[in-house]
Amino acid sequence: MKKSVFILLLLFFITLGSFSQEQENYKKEVSELVSFFNEQNYDAIYNMYNYDMKKALPLTKTKTFFADLNSSLGKISKIEFKNLKELAHVYKVTFASEVRDMLVYLDKNNKIGGLQITYHKPENLQLIERNTTKMILPFHEEWFVFWGGTTKDQNYHVAHENQKYAYDILIMKDGVSFTGDPKNNESYFAFGKEIIAPCDAKVVKVITGVEDNIPGELNPEQLTGNTIVLETSNKEYILFAHLKHQSIVVREGQFIRQGALLAQCGNSGNTSEPHLHLSLQNTLDMNIATGGKLYFERILVNGELQRDYLPVKGDVVKNIGR
Repeated sequence: MKKSVFILLLLFFITLGSFSQEQENYKKEVSELVSFFNEQNYDAIYNMYNYDMKKALPLTKTKTFFADLNSSLGKISKIEFKNLKELAHVYKVTFASEVRDMLVYLDKNNKIGGLQITYHKPENLQLIERNTTKMILPFHEEWFVFWGGTTKDQNYHVAHENQKYAYDILIMKDGVSFTGDPKNNESYFAFGKEIIAPCDAKVVKVITGVEDNIPGELNPEQLTGNTIVLETSNKEYILFAHLKHQSIVVREGQFIRQGALLAQCGNSGNTSEPHLHLSLQNTLDMNIATGGKLYFERILVNGELQRDYLPVKGDVVKNIGR
């Protein structure tokens, strides 16, 4: 999955109060912003910034950002006020080719002090607190939970809404994840291990063709690398990322049974070493998803049987009888 060039978050928005509707000063400034964008007058947009914004996004970067946005999405045909997020106003922006959300924060001088353009989230998306479908772990052997849990200390993914409660899981032996040359993927215990279906499901997304990284190098342009997304009968979406190049054996639209082979663990995408990124989502598209908690029905955790368990950082986990 390619990294979005459309997301720009420059400053934290300040929580000082709230309003129930669009303010007139925002209406005026946002209208000018849209006009300047459609005219490709990016110098004028830059001049709408306050001092801190200009430091954060100099003129050259401003021009590049908005030129890329205009080239990719086209001109803005419609903009609608949606709501407020702290003091920022949130707008639904209709470009020629797609719809995006835009957050704008104005300082006391009506200068832009914060700007964020994100993927548009449909308002009818239902959140998933946790899975109701019974799951097994999507691998054989014992694996180590490097990131997992519900707190930021246990799991850095918690800070990211679309990856909230996701896992990063690998194989450790004697406290290390590889033996031999650390620049070879084959040196890592997890690389090439089978990834299996945790439940009966439908394959709804497959991304292939992404080469595995040299360990230590990243690929931020294709964030999830080779990827599979499964849809359960309960409309839960399970994402598997960083799979091995040319290892995926399922196709979109295919129905699979629990335990069926999906692919092999790899090192593709925005990853520094071979591991499995695993997450539960409330929708197919990771860009607009909200993560949920992924529990497993009956597994061994640090050698002990656990039922309906959410693994956390530091756990060694394995399926019963596998």
